Amino acid sequence: MRPTSRLPLALLLAAPLALALPASHAQDTPAGSASVAAPVDLPATSSTATSAPSAVDLDDIRNFSRVYEVVRQAYVEKVDDKTLMKAAITGMLAGLDPHSEYLDKDGLTQLNEDTTGEYSGLGIEVLQVDGGLRIVSPIDDTPAARAGIKAGDNIVKINGTVVDAQNVDEMFRQLRGKPGSRIELTIVHPNSDKLIDLQLVRENISVSSIKVRELEPGYAYVRISQFQEDTASDLEHKLAELIRKNGAPRGAVLDLRNNPGGLLTAAVGVSDDFLDAGTIVTTRGRLQDANMSFKAHPGDQLDGAPLIVLTNNGTASAAEIVSGALKDNHRALIMGQRTFGKGVVQTVLPLDADHAVKITTARYYTPNGTSIQAEGIKPDIALADLTVNKADSGPVLISSEADLPNHLANEKAQAGTDINDDGSAADGKLATSDYALSQALNVLKGMALRQPAAVRR
Repeated sequence: MRPTSRLPLALLLAAPLALALPASHAQDTPAGSASVAAPVDLPATSSTATSAPSAVDLDDIRNFSRVYEVVRQAYVEKVDDKTLMKAAITGMLAGLDPHSEYLDKDGLTQLNEDTTGEYSGLGIEVLQVDGGLRIVSPIDDTPAARAGIKAGDNIVKINGTVVDAQNVDEMFRQLRGKPGSRIELTIVHPNSDKLIDLQLVRENISVSSIKVRELEPGYAYVRISQFQEDTASDLEHKLAELIRKNGAPRGAVLDLRNNPGGLLTAAVGVSDDFLDAGTIVTTRGRLQDANMSFKAHPGDQLDGAPLIVLTNNGTASAAEIVSGALKDNHRALIMGQRTFGKGVVQTVLPLDADHAVKITTARYYTPNGTSIQAEGIKPDIALADLTVNKADSGPVLISSEADLPNHLANEKAQAGTDINDDGSAADGKLATSDYALSQALNVLKGMALRQPAAVRR
C-alpha cells in the first residue's frame, strides 16, 4: 500500500452478522483532493454537530427510571444493576441501525483479532454441523496441520468432554486460548470409526485474507476473503510474486464474493493497487473528521490488463467500495449478482481501556457520487447462482476429420500433439466446480483479445 498519513478516526466497514473491523488510522486525503465528486451535493460540516443538541425531556427521564425500577422489582429473575445498564446501552445503540453497538472487553478482543487476522489457537477453520464440530481446513504450518488434522475431520472430544449439541458453543470457544497452553482433541477421520487422541499446544496464528494463483497460463485469480490491516500489502507481495514467476498476466479475476467487508483503509489500498488515477471513495458525516476523499496514486499492479470483479449478495461494505471504485473508474467489469448495499462507515470510539462504542458516523459515495446504501451495486454482467452439471452423451466414434479412414495428414502438424485437447475439458471442470468463475474467465479472455497488440500480454 502507498504511504499514508494518519487521522484520529478508526473507520470500519462490515456487513451485519459479520464482525466489523477497526482501523488504527484512516488514510488522509492527498493535497488538493479533499473536494467531493461533482454529483455529491452535501452541506459543509464543522468538527461539532451542525445544530445544538436538544435538551432531554424530563418526562423521558422519569419513564426510563420507572421502567428501570419495574424491571428490578418485578422481573421473574433478579437482575443486577450492571446487567441492566449494559442492556440499556446496548438497546440504545441497537435502535439506531444494525451496525452500531456497544463493545466490552471480549468484543474489543474479537475486533482486534479480526482486524489483524491474528489469534491464539490451533490453526483450524471449524464449522458447526449437526451439533458437532467439523474441520473445514487446517492452516499450513500450524499445530493442527503438524498434528495431521485434515479437512473433513470431526472433533469428538475436547479435553475429554464429548462434543454435543448442548455444549457445542462452549467447546468451540475452548479451541482458542493463551499461547503455550495445552489442549487435547479427540478426532475421527471421514469414513473411519477410529478415534485419534491428539495433544496440541496453542500458538499465535496469522490468517491471510489474500489468495493468489493462476487460473490457467496468462490469467490470474485473486481471492480476498475480508479486508484486514495487511490485506493491501499482502496483495501487492503475492501478486508481484506471481508475476515474477509466470510473467505479466493477460488478465485477472478479483473474487469478492461473500466478502463481508472490513477496514476502509484496506479497501482504499486494494483499489489503489489496480488504479493509476481517479477518486476511490468519499465519506461524509456530521463531524469534520468524517469528511474524507481518497484518490488513487500512479502504479497499477496489472499494468492495465483486463480485470473482472466477481460479486454476489454477500459482497458488502469495504468490498463494495472496491467494486464501486473499479466500476466507476472503468477499470473493471462487475460480474455476478447485486451486492449487499451497506453504504455507511462506523467509527470505534473508546470509552475506557475495556469498553468502546462502534457507531455509524458517515455515509460513503462511489467515485460517481453514488450512495449504494440499501441498494448495492448492480453487476455489468448478471450471473444467476447456478450449479452446472456435465451433459450426458454417448460415445462418439467420429468427432473430426482425423477419425476418418484414409484421411490426409496435416503436413505441418507437430509430433506428439493431441488435437482433442482444445481446452474444453478444463473449461468443463472449472464450470462444474465454480460456474461464475468459469464465465468470468471466458469473458476475460475475450477482453484480452480486444487489447491492442502493442499491450497484449
